[in-house]
Amino acid sequence: MRLPTPDPPDRAGVHAGRPWWLWLPDRDPPWPGMVIVHGAGSAKESHADFGRLCAASGWAAIGYDQRGHGESADAMTPAASGDVGRMARFLAAVDGVDAGRVCVRGSSMGGYLAIHAAAAEPAIAGVIAICPATEAGLRAALRGGRLEMRADVAALAAWLGEHDLREAVARVAPKPLFLLHARGDEQVPSEWSEELHGRAGDPRRLLVVPGGHHRSVQHDPELQATAIGWLERELGSA
Repeated sequence: MRLPTPDPPDRAGVHAGRPWWLWLPDRDPPWPGMVIVHGAGSAKESHADFGRLCAASGWAAIGYDQRGHGESADAMTPAASGDVGRMARFLAAVDGVDAGRVCVRGSSMGGYLAIHAAAAEPAIAGVIAICPATEAGLRAALRGGRLEMRADVAALAAWLGEHDLREAVARVAPKPLFLLHARGDEQVPSEWSEELHGRAGDPRRLLVVPGGHHRSVQHDPELQATAIGWLERELGSA
């Protein structure tokens, strides 16, 4: 039996050193936009399922290789935090995209960076954070050589030691924030997302699902659609 081939991205390229894939909706613009930020040891290809779902839901979506990952030539450094905002501004400039409704979705380390970026970058209108990592967890894994990425360990560890996601999440409001976590996450306890939710301002939503593991939520199509739908309602129409 021959299985159907998933739709490829509509466009691909490199922006500011970040290789990217772009999916566009098959409906009239303007479209909201989504920047997809992968976690440590991953790559843009790993989240093509979410890019396709975004496009099918009427969103333009761009996924990119973080520093030290995939087709990127450079190493992971603290500059990765600014890359999220740069990609949001790049997506906002794509013809047909509503620049006022560009959001970011990140998982694990990507969720960590997504929250920090949403707290600081005016171009980001909302955020979905899935099992966001902690500074302490990232720093310990980095120093222990457990993160599958090319990195400037000293610089990145120092940067992580200077930042606190609990402070950043409090600055996201009034942008909408959707936190998702699996209760069975073996790497980042779901209580961490509960604490972040408690520190965030409105509008916010927390969804903790029973069971699962560290990577299960980010590839669950029902949960993906739930998060997109909630953001769309919070942002309103163009």
